[in-house]
Amino acid sequence: MNTYKTKAYSAASATSPLTHTTIPRRDPTPRDVQIEILYCGICHSDLHYARNEWSSLMQTVYPCVPGHEIVGRVTKVGPDVTKFKVGDLAAVGCLVDADLSCPHCRAGNEQFCSSGVWTYGGTDRHLGLPTYGGYSESIVVDERFTLRVPANLSLANTAPLLCAGITTYSPLRHWKVGPGQKVGVVGLGGLGHMGVKFARAFGAHVVVFTTSPSKKDDAIRLGAHEVVISRNADEMNKHAGSFDFILDAVAAAHDINAYLNLLKVDGNLTLVGAPEKPHAVSAFALLLGRRSLSGSPIGGIAETQEMLDFCGKNNITADVEVIPIQKVNEAYDRMARSDVKYRFSIDMASLKAE
Repeated sequence: MNTYKTKAYSAASATSPLTHTTIPRRDPTPRDVQIEILYCGICHSDLHYARNEWSSLMQTVYPCVPGHEIVGRVTKVGPDVTKFKVGDLAAVGCLVDADLSCPHCRAGNEQFCSSGVWTYGGTDRHLGLPTYGGYSESIVVDERFTLRVPANLSLANTAPLLCAGITTYSPLRHWKVGPGQKVGVVGLGGLGHMGVKFARAFGAHVVVFTTSPSKKDDAIRLGAHEVVISRNADEMNKHAGSFDFILDAVAAAHDINAYLNLLKVDGNLTLVGAPEKPHAVSAFALLLGRRSLSGSPIGGIAETQEMLDFCGKNNITADVEVIPIQKVNEAYDRMARSDVKYRFSIDMASLKAE
């Protein structure tokens, strides 16, 4: 199969900064969409992968090009493509391929396919080469994994929806969050701020838990009805046994039992944050209220499109700081310190200057 070269930023090792390079992309197959990337969000997963911090789960293959929050414009389509035409806005999230025949794929849950191919860190089935992510000028993706972007949304602010958005939308939908329910969001970062926006849009009474009193005003601005400082035991106890659902978006070690005890009978706490060390879970915190603890990754392709359409109708996007690609290493360092409100979005036009 023929390939073409495109500009990108890649890491050569776990300790190397991201620098300018060129990478191969496949020429579009009959079902492929070629996209000029306009914005790419920065996810904490990008940093973990670039620095090989998930080596116990997956070894990073270098050079690596991160980025799975991609929005852009279609520049070429294969002859069998029906959903897109040249000039359309398009988006790509964390998945670029799957077998489409297993029970998970047939149920619209491609994210659980054992043959799924990640946007970076996977293997391109056509080329046999590693997949490269969105810190690049262009990408070629099967139309079945390419998403439509509502025209009314800011593209820079839409990019993080492709990971942070669907990661929080999917569990809220799965657990049927809606009007009349009391919903907690633990942590007000890149994931948490989207969880607040969605839970509020679904009609729930939203309570944010944070260790930072300075985040209270912002939590209210984003849609929270109440803010609880989680280090204050009296504030926490006031909410004991009152939540239908809690979304835990914290990726650092914390006492999960304090939140399990806030759930009603049959309440659920879903993890979307992934701390490095396992949580210590009290059996009694679960047993005494028939409570459940679960986790959730991204959603499937159809659900991701549903999320984007919902955002278009409700004018929901991420709060972002737009940066040029040349500041990506600085952004990684700041993200590691939680010094961003609430996601970085790379203006990929800056790559043309390289």
